[in-house]
Amino acid sequence: MTSSATPSANPLRALAKAHQSPWLDFIRRSFVEDGSLARLVQDDDIRGVTSSPAIFQKAMGEGTEYDAQMRDILTHEIVSPGVLYEKLAVTDIKAAAHVLTPVYEQAHGKDGFVSLEVSPYLARDLEGTTHEAARLWADVAEPNLMVKIPATPESIPAIRASIAAGINVNVTLIFSLNAYKNVVDAWLSGLEDLKAKGGDLSHVASVASFFVSRIDNKIDAEIDRRVAAGDENAATLKALRGKVAIANAKMAYVYWQEIMQTPRWKALEDAGAQTQRLLWASTGTKDKAYSDVLYVDSLIGPQTVNTLPPATMDAFRDHGIVAETLGTDIANARQVMEDTQRLGLDLQGITKTLVDEGVQSFADAFDGLLGSVAAKQATLLGDKLTTLKTSLPADFQEAVNKGLNAWRKDGSIRRLWAKDASVWTNGPEAKWLNWLNTVDDRLNHIGDLEAFQAEVKARGFHQVLLMGMGGSSLGPEVLAMTFGKHEGFGHLYVLDSTDPQQVAAFEKKIDPHHTLFIVASKSGSTLEPNIMLAYFQDLAKRALKEKAGSHFVAITDPGSKLETYAKAEGFWKIFAGDPQIGGRYSVLSNFGMVPAAAAGVPLRLFLEDALRGVRMCDGSVPPASNPGVLLGTIMGVAATQFGRDKLTIIATPQIMDFGAWMEQLIAESTGKHGKGIIPIDDETLGGPKRYGKDRLFVYLRLATEHRHEQDEAISTLIDAGQPVITINFHNKRQIAQEFFRWEIATAVAGAFLNIDPFDQPDVESTKIETRKLMEAYEKTGKLPAEEPFAEHGPLVFFADQANAATLKGNTATAILKAHFDRVKAGDYVGLLAYIERNRETLEWIQHVRLHVRDAKTIATAAEFGPRFLHSTGQAYKGGPNTGVFLQITADDARDLPVPGTGYSFGVVKAAQARGDFDVLAERKRRALRVHIKGNLKEGLAALASALHDAL
Repeated sequence: MTSSATPSANPLRALAKAHQSPWLDFIRRSFVEDGSLARLVQDDDIRGVTSSPAIFQKAMGEGTEYDAQMRDILTHEIVSPGVLYEKLAVTDIKAAAHVLTPVYEQAHGKDGFVSLEVSPYLARDLEGTTHEAARLWADVAEPNLMVKIPATPESIPAIRASIAAGINVNVTLIFSLNAYKNVVDAWLSGLEDLKAKGGDLSHVASVASFFVSRIDNKIDAEIDRRVAAGDENAATLKALRGKVAIANAKMAYVYWQEIMQTPRWKALEDAGAQTQRLLWASTGTKDKAYSDVLYVDSLIGPQTVNTLPPATMDAFRDHGIVAETLGTDIANARQVMEDTQRLGLDLQGITKTLVDEGVQSFADAFDGLLGSVAAKQATLLGDKLTTLKTSLPADFQEAVNKGLNAWRKDGSIRRLWAKDASVWTNGPEAKWLNWLNTVDDRLNHIGDLEAFQAEVKARGFHQVLLMGMGGSSLGPEVLAMTFGKHEGFGHLYVLDSTDPQQVAAFEKKIDPHHTLFIVASKSGSTLEPNIMLAYFQDLAKRALKEKAGSHFVAITDPGSKLETYAKAEGFWKIFAGDPQIGGRYSVLSNFGMVPAAAAGVPLRLFLEDALRGVRMCDGSVPPASNPGVLLGTIMGVAATQFGRDKLTIIATPQIMDFGAWMEQLIAESTGKHGKGIIPIDDETLGGPKRYGKDRLFVYLRLATEHRHEQDEAISTLIDAGQPVITINFHNKRQIAQEFFRWEIATAVAGAFLNIDPFDQPDVESTKIETRKLMEAYEKTGKLPAEEPFAEHGPLVFFADQANAATLKGNTATAILKAHFDRVKAGDYVGLLAYIERNRETLEWIQHVRLHVRDAKTIATAAEFGPRFLHSTGQAYKGGPNTGVFLQITADDARDLPVPGTGYSFGVVKAAQARGDFDVLAERKRRALRVHIKGNLKEGLAALASALHDAL
């Protein structure tokens, strides 16, 4: 962009004589700051500036000129890339507006404007466009701002509403005379609305941006096609090349002149209204056969604007010819329009296509812009964000790219954030999406959590015992295992079992006089937390008498039975859950944050870390740049297109418990209707030969730990062609970001699977079967009788009729061999152990699972019941029928009564195991139950020996 012509010889300045304003279709920070814009205003009489996503993309996506402001914003605020872009853009727009203020004042508010566009994503959204126009107007707060609103049918009412609100409007994407007429009516109606409520019409300016060259691009291409095909009207068609767009524009100007003579306009003019000027947009010449100033020279006329891209502006300054051409040769323009229609060039269809393409191209440019901002933001934040690296085979990566592009074109991440159920099945999904906003909500109410934390510390509790299941326990367990004990706070223990030995073990760890008891249950009617509460409340009452209630806290949804009970029992605190957040998505709500507060986790720092993850997964971030969408797309593509539905979780030691939380989130969300992703957690890494072609590996790596032994093994897997995602944590607290990333990712994967990722129908099925068994016990004093189909030493075998028929054998080894011979490539084995979960049993189940994996080259899951029923149990029953299950039960060495009932923990656990097995059988799963009689340690040794021989 140069400004070398003298004022007297400058065609740009001479446009003033024709009462046309030249505006510049370009903006860039350095261009404003170094005085270039001011020089154009001074030397060339440039009287306005327009911006667009494509222009901002080039400005913000290149170089470093925005880095300083970005750093400043990111130092003081945690914002999404969309908000960051807008702050940068508003700064530029305000700066340009200040440069043009003298023009605005000299023109008495009729020129000197700078345009800023509402989000192109809102082009078909009336309410969103209206709201955003008002918001941008308030944010920029400059009288010479024009808010750009597209002339889509959906946005026409937004134009009227904005004008009526006193907002200057630049109406964009006008291609046809009919569309322009609708724009004019909206403008007039808006002024009439403003007048009716006593507003000042004189300060409301508007332009109607009529696009020019794109019409000739389309028409000329159709003419060339028909001429090449030997059309009988070839000569006439060729004569229309390069003429239709100008003729179309002239017809719009004729209509404007007619409007200016109507009583409707005269009444508004008398009330002080400014006219809405026609603005010629898209005036750069694309066809080299035409003059590079064709769409400037041919459209000069009073009360109009021409917005010029830099190259066109330079060309017009150099050799443009200023003459009033717009109102001339109207008869010829009419003839061109008639010939266009007569020859079937379908201008109406072309202009409709151009609107659609314009909307899409602006959205595409905005995607590119926001992607560039997101990338720069991630770079500037550096170690404040976790980082994701993918190592995928070429065909896999190509499929992921296609999936990301489909999500981008469909605007799916924006629809997800808008809580639009059509992202999934168009079912009840929308009512389960408040987890999207819970971090903001908890930060807004952090005073309550911090006050509770201070009170907990002041009371000096030595232990905190959380009682819950699934989503109420697994998140807090991650916090307890990852962060350990905090100075001045009690140790956080998490109990999520009905195994009487497990309950007794936790009883030994606490002193009721110095323990804070937290019971967590969304519904308040879940069996397991209720009987845990009954047991430990009885213990506390015996120790603390009437003070027992002051040691209890409840977390539950409003109106639940637990809330009523807690009030009646005088609990110290009752924290509300959100009924529109499912349990497995609740870790960043009170279900995770109240235990975190009680354990001494630095809440504000933790939630701010989580918020960084939320903002980077925001709806403003295009899929390819969106950490959550990228991860979810990889998961969804892996499962649906490559059969890689065993998500294998590898983690370095200090963050390894995160996998247990991931298991529930992924399995319970995706495993249903015969589909699903099966998470495989804590399966010690082996060499490439140990794995089939059904795995997707996720490596969670804490960078601050010393060199990891897993690094080399992971590199070997990558070299062998296995798909691997590596997520680097720069500190343990960044687990907060990953909670949210995996929630988004799981929701996205659910969309690829075409399921509702927020229900859990098969968890409910197991609860129903358990309830039936418990009702039978309460009536008869015992569980219904069951008959084993084989018994060998301490091992007693049970199966439904169909399974038992295939498990013939005269020894335990033979039965187990028959069972595991049913394993096929692509299957997985689930070891479901209803026994105490401690160091010894964890070592036992790990040894067994690895033996199975190595013998069969299949994935293995090692789970403890009833804990897994509220986690992976959903996928085992409702997901793909690729699981081969060995359920393990045992005699209880001791049992514990449930106070206030006629049953024990052992009875509940047995009913849960049988209910679980009954549903597996009903779903035609390959399942075998082995019950250990007598001493558990000896029985497990016998089972391990038999399994070893069988495999």
